[in-house]
Amino acid sequence: MKKKTKIAIVIACIFLVYCVILFIKLLANPTDTFIVEQGKIYKEESQNGYIIRDEQIIENEASNGNIVQLKAEGKKVANGEAIYRYSLENENELNKKIEELDVQIQEALQKENTLFSTDIKLLEAQIEEKLENVYENTDIQEIEQYKKEISNAITKKAKIAGNLSSNGSYVKQLIEQRSAIENQLNSNSQYVYSNKSGIISYKVDNLEGTLTTGDFSYLNKQFLESLKLKNGQIIASNSTKAKIINNFKCYIATVSKTEEASKSEVGDTLKIRLPNSEEIPAKIVYKSSEDSNETLLVFEIEQAVESLINYRKIVFDIIWWSDSGIKVPNSAIKYEGKFAYVIRNRAGYNEKILVKVLRQNDNYSIVENYSTAELEEAGYDMSTLDSKKSISLYDEIIIKKD
Repeated sequence: MKKKTKIAIVIACIFLVYCVILFIKLLANPTDTFIVEQGKIYKEESQNGYIIRDEQIIENEASNGNIVQLKAEGKKVANGEAIYRYSLENENELNKKIEELDVQIQEALQKENTLFSTDIKLLEAQIEEKLENVYENTDIQEIEQYKKEISNAITKKAKIAGNLSSNGSYVKQLIEQRSAIENQLNSNSQYVYSNKSGIISYKVDNLEGTLTTGDFSYLNKQFLESLKLKNGQIIASNSTKAKIINNFKCYIATVSKTEEASKSEVGDTLKIRLPNSEEIPAKIVYKSSEDSNETLLVFEIEQAVESLINYRKIVFDIIWWSDSGIKVPNSAIKYEGKFAYVIRNRAGYNEKILVKVLRQNDNYSIVENYSTAELEEAGYDMSTLDSKKSISLYDEIIIKKD
């Protein structure tokens, strides 16, 4: 028993001495370590982007006053569809009368004990469903649309119930009053119709005729800066006109000083990252050199077009390339002649591992192991091939501090 105790003490002392020596080495030559992982690296840059759309203002220049939206913001519309109308001077007064009549009609129907038809029960179910949508929705335009649908359903219900109720003449009289006011609203209003299909938007900033698609030769850095737009500023809704937007594509113009921008070509495809972190494909459709250091680019995108309706200027990321594989920090990579290598630490023992650098950005590299054939072709010492080490996931590699 004493012999086992002595052996344990000796082992503990040896381990303690080893730890002290390792600690002294770290003080003399401090290092960090990195656990090799499967990862992805990017070559990207953040830039200001100006949103350019195929959009057309829809208005009646002969009419004055605020508009009443018939189609909610961001909804798709067809060519020839009514999108809004101009409000009447006494519209608030007329709407108030309609609301009062709706209450009177409902009160009259609630006093009835008549078993109503299946049509009425169906309308009541629709009204309940629309009411739930109103309570759960936060979009003002959609809430107004639901209210309009509820009002129409109540009117239909009243017309049917009026014929079945004992006081049908009174209900019919209320309905006729309501219909007369509605006719007054509809017949005296000036309606505006879409002249093309697309997305309806009331966010008009008066740049629709300035930032145009097709020929982008009018664009330059000075012109874009003269617009004095703020990044991420939401375009305010307009109360007098609307516009139709092409929902299939839009464009982002930017000015870059990077080498990647300078070397890019029209027709190149890559990815961009929008402010909401969504990565989408983009294609360069226009390029011009501002001066020896800056390049103006126009990207065409066909995804997430609707998410950009609210904005004219954004901060976005241009992802020139991305690659995935075994990821290591650049600070862990050393060179011996033309061969790159890293230092792997296993249980305190360091060994050199040759790696082939496939792709590199400012901070990280994607690497892989050399094949035996590649090393032979490169003239690597044949006597060391049998002991060639390979880098693997979860290896601990050394990063020396500066």
